[in-house]
Amino acid sequence: MLRIAYHPGYVHPLRAGHRFPMVKYELIPAQLLYEGVVSADCFFEPKLVEMSTIALAHDAHYVSQLMDLSLNAKMVRRIGFPLSQSLVDRERYILDGTIQASLYALEHGIAFNVAGGTHHAGRDFGEGFCLFNDQAVAAAYLLDRKLAKKVLIIDLDVHQGNGTAHIFEKHPGVFTFSMHGDKNFPFIKECSDLDVPLPDGMDDGAYLALLKENLDKIFTIFDPDFVFYQAGVDILATDKLGKLKLTTDGCLRRDEMVLQKCRQNGLPVQISMGGGYSEHIKDIVNAHVNTYKIAMDIFGF
Repeated sequence: MLRIAYHPGYVHPLRAGHRFPMVKYELIPAQLLYEGVVSADCFFEPKLVEMSTIALAHDAHYVSQLMDLSLNAKMVRRIGFPLSQSLVDRERYILDGTIQASLYALEHGIAFNVAGGTHHAGRDFGEGFCLFNDQAVAAAYLLDRKLAKKVLIIDLDVHQGNGTAHIFEKHPGVFTFSMHGDKNFPFIKECSDLDVPLPDGMDDGAYLALLKENLDKIFTIFDPDFVFYQAGVDILATDKLGKLKLTTDGCLRRDEMVLQKCRQNGLPVQISMGGGYSEHIKDIVNAHVNTYKIAMDIFGF
């Protein structure tokens, strides 16, 4: 059975007109169920992750400031959400969802978190709607418990995974790969183990050729035993913030390429949804649902 982390707390109330599409976190599971892609018992509800676990990847002082809501106003503005207990709890649920999904992936080959991909949160900062970095914390968790030795984080959101790169800079057990818009947020980039900056307007063919070339390179030089995949759909041409020109089919082919590579190498993979800012919410949700469909096909669910 495919296991998928979801908690009602993933959907956090925001002011009217906020550009972050929070509603997608209830629409993704609803659409999966409506189409009969998965059954209700595929979903599991994460718990509030402990501070000690978060501190495996984040600075303890930064974590405590978020936990007691004492983070300074400048950093709160950098994050982009008003700070509240329910917001911090939301992130804690997301972190546990990704950790538990990674454990399920070790058992079943692949598992999902409906939310997550909070890759702009660095060791001691939050940014771009990200307080904590779910896949970084989960990677640190697997390494700490010796459940993995060499972790590959594939980040194909249109925005660089700057926080992930910051957390794992020069870490021998983690390889960070980010393929992202060169002239897009964040405008001050961190150094991943492999960064592939993309020009505005890139289409399906050029994108997929570049992805294949770099995936082949990474799997040869690093030889991971676990993969985290940040599957943002803000690469779509319909995305208001993305600046690329990929079609829905191109986005699906991207997922297929990544997951086929993992499957062929016998590697467990955890997937977090990442970003998506298309004007019509259906474009975001359908692209995310496609990721589940191709994953189930490749991994035999």
